[in-house]
Amino acid sequence: MTTETPLPVTTDRLVLRAHRHEDLDALHAYYSDPEVSRYLLEDAWTPEEAELQLAKRIARTGIREPGSALALVVEHEETVVGDVVLWTTGDTTSRGEIGWVFHPDHTGRGFATEAVRAVLGLAFDFYRMHRVVAQLDARNERSALLCERVGMRREGHLRQDWWSKGEWTDTLVFGLLASER
Repeated sequence: MTTETPLPVTTDRLVLRAHRHEDLDALHAYYSDPEVSRYLLEDAWTPEEAELQLAKRIARTGIREPGSALALVVEHEETVVGDVVLWTTGDTTSRGEIGWVFHPDHTGRGFATEAVRAVLGLAFDFYRMHRVVAQLDARNERSALLCERVGMRREGHLRQDWWSKGEWTDTLVFGLLASER
């Protein structure tokens, strides 16, 4: 497996690149918003949590072995608008999971769709993954619609399977096979 991920990834309007220390304020700006973190597994970020999370993301530079991940900042016109991460699941690099978060000031313009499609392209074309899933809080309708827009199929609805922020929540599971692209 090639270890050098071809970065940055560019689309018509976006640049997806590795995280840098100077991304701290931009990431904190949206991850600290309780509305943004509402459906995430973690609470809104404090400044200290933002530093810890950024350090983790800086280290996620590519899929090399089980347990590895690729975390990318999404920029539009040199402004951070969100981020996307791809990580392996199980004991192989042939299966992955994808997740994303976008700044609310930049939603509704197709940036998430464009960025997620680009990362799915990396997953299947560069990393040669067989399958990629997205698991999300069932109340997160916008992310469910995004999954459908990028061609993922809804594979499951797990009822009250995750304890999150003081309540049992449902999980939707979407999947895409390399052969379905």
